[in-house]
Amino acid sequence: MSLRNFKAVAALAGAALAAGSLAACSSERTDSGAAEAGDGGEGGGLVGIAMPTRSLERWNNDGENLESLLKDMGYKTSLQYADNKVDQQITQIQNMINQDPKVLVVASIDGTALGPVLDSAKAKDITVIAYDRLINDTESVDYYATFDNYQVGQLQGHFIEEQLGLKDGKGPFNLEPFAGSPDDNNAKFFFSGAWDVLLPYVEGGQLVVPSGKAPKSNDEWSSIGIQGWESGKAQAEMDNRLNSFYADKKVDVVLSPNDSLALGIEQALDAAGYKAGNEFPLVTGQDADLANVKNMLAGMQSMTVWKDTRTLGDQVAKMVDQIVKGEEVEVNDTETYDNGKKVVPSYLLPPQVVTPDTVESSLVKSGFYDAGELGL
Repeated sequence: MSLRNFKAVAALAGAALAAGSLAACSSERTDSGAAEAGDGGEGGGLVGIAMPTRSLERWNNDGENLESLLKDMGYKTSLQYADNKVDQQITQIQNMINQDPKVLVVASIDGTALGPVLDSAKAKDITVIAYDRLINDTESVDYYATFDNYQVGQLQGHFIEEQLGLKDGKGPFNLEPFAGSPDDNNAKFFFSGAWDVLLPYVEGGQLVVPSGKAPKSNDEWSSIGIQGWESGKAQAEMDNRLNSFYADKKVDVVLSPNDSLALGIEQALDAAGYKAGNEFPLVTGQDADLANVKNMLAGMQSMTVWKDTRTLGDQVAKMVDQIVKGEEVEVNDTETYDNGKKVVPSYLLPPQVVTPDTVESSLVKSGFYDAGELGL
C-alpha cells in the first residue's frame, strides 16, 4: 500500500502561492473505525490521533499516513482535525478519552493548553505520545516523537550563509527574518537554530534588516512570529515590510521557517515585482509541500528542509505497538526536551535540505512525490 494515498492539487507559481491561503476545512472526521467490533492486532484496541488542522498539507499527510499504518497493523483509529482551534482540540481529545483508547497521539495546536485534558487520560492509564510538537507544562505526556528541530533551523541558517558567501566576508545583504507561531514549541527551536548562525552576521553588518525586525537574542523570537503558521498573515507582514522599508532598496534574502509562511512571502514578493529566477530573493522553507516544491522548480524558492514525515509515522506507529504490547519503547534522547514539568523521553529523526537541483534525487526517487505531480 502506498504511504502517499492521495494527490495534492496545485498549479505552478501564482496558483501554487494561492493554495497556501486556503481556509481550513471545517468538516471533521469524527470516527475512523473506532466503533468496529473486536480488537485489532496483537494486543489491539483503539488509538486516538489528534491533528491540528486540515489547512496545511503536511498535517493531512501525517494524519492519513499514521492512520493507514496503524490500520495495517490491526488497530482501530479515531482521527480528528481541530481547525487550529484549541477548544475544539480539547473537546476532541476528551471525546477520545471517553472511548478508552490504548494510546493517544497528539499534535498539539497550543502546547501549553492540554494539561488538564491529558490529566484525564493519565487517570485512565492512557499513554500519550506528543507528535512533532512538544506538549508543555504537564506530567501527563509520556513520549515525544519529532525531527531534530534545532537542526532544521541550522540547515536553513547555514544554507543562507553558504549561498551568500558570508564566511568569505561578502555583503551587506538585506535580510528579512520570520518565525513561526508563538504557541508552537517547535518554532523556537527552528528560529534558534537559524539565528545562532545568522545573528553574528547581523551584528557584524553583513546582514542588514531594514525593517528592524531582528531579534537581539533567541529569547525574542516570538516578536516576529506568525500566528497559526498562516500563509495569509505572512503575506500581509511581508507586504507591510516591503511597502514601509523597501521603496529604494531590494530584499536579498528571507528566513522563512516553513513552507506555509514561504508561500505567503513569495506571493508578496511576486506582487511587488520580483521576478522568478536568479533575481528572486533567496527564500528558505521547510516541509517540502507540493506547492513549494513547484515554486522551487519555478525559481521562487531556494530550498526547503525536508522532514520525511513517512518516517515519523513509521516511528510513532512502532512506539504505539511497543506500548500496547508492553515492550520497551524506543527513544534516542532523554535530555533535550524539558516541558517545564519533566524531561520527555523523545525519538528524534534527521531532516535534510532539498534544493531545486535535488528535487528529483530526493523527493521523486524516494517515492515522496511522483514525477508527474511536479511536472518532471
